[in-house]
Amino acid sequence: MKKRYIVVLFLLVIIVFFFIRFFSPKQLDDVSPEIPCDKELLDKADILYVIPKFNNKSISENKSWCKEIYSLNKTLALHGVYHTYKEFLRDRDEEYLQEGIDIFKECFNFTPRRFKPPQLEISKKNKRLVKRKMKLDLFFNQIFHKVYHCNDSGRFPNWFIDLF
Repeated sequence: MKKRYIVVLFLLVIIVFFFIRFFSPKQLDDVSPEIPCDKELLDKADILYVIPKFNNKSISENKSWCKEIYSLNKTLALHGVYHTYKEFLRDRDEEYLQEGIDIFKECFNFTPRRFKPPQLEISKKNKRLVKRKMKLDLFFNQIFHKVYHCNDSGRFPNWFIDLF
C-alpha cells in the first residue's frame, strides 16, 4: 500500500513539474550575431539571453542585428560577457561585468535586468557582484523553464526540451 502511494505521489510531482515547464516563459541561450540561430527558436522563446561580446566581436557593432533582436519584443537578458568556458567561475571585477552591460546597453538602449552565467557556473564573489546589478538566473531557472540554445549545444538537445 505504501509503495502505491509513493508511486502516485511521484507521478503527481512529474505531472506538476511538466505543467510548470509548459506554462513558464521559454528561454533561449547563446543569442549572438556570431552564432546562427533558427528564426523558429527566436520566435518560440520569451526571454533571450544575449552574449554581448562573442568571438571578441561586440554585438553593438552590428546595429541591424541589434534592431532586429529588439524588434522581436522579447525580454532581453545578459548571458556572460564573452561566454568563455566557465567564465564566471573565475572571480571578475566590476569593470569586467560593466563591459558586458555597456555593450548590451549600446545595442539595445537599456540596461539588462537579468543575468545568466555561461554553463550556469559562478563563484560566490561573482554572485554578489551580479546580484548588486541584476537578477541572477541559475540552476532552478533551468529546471522550471524550457531553455533552448541557438546552436543546440545545451545538456539536452532542443528537440528533447520541446518534449519535456
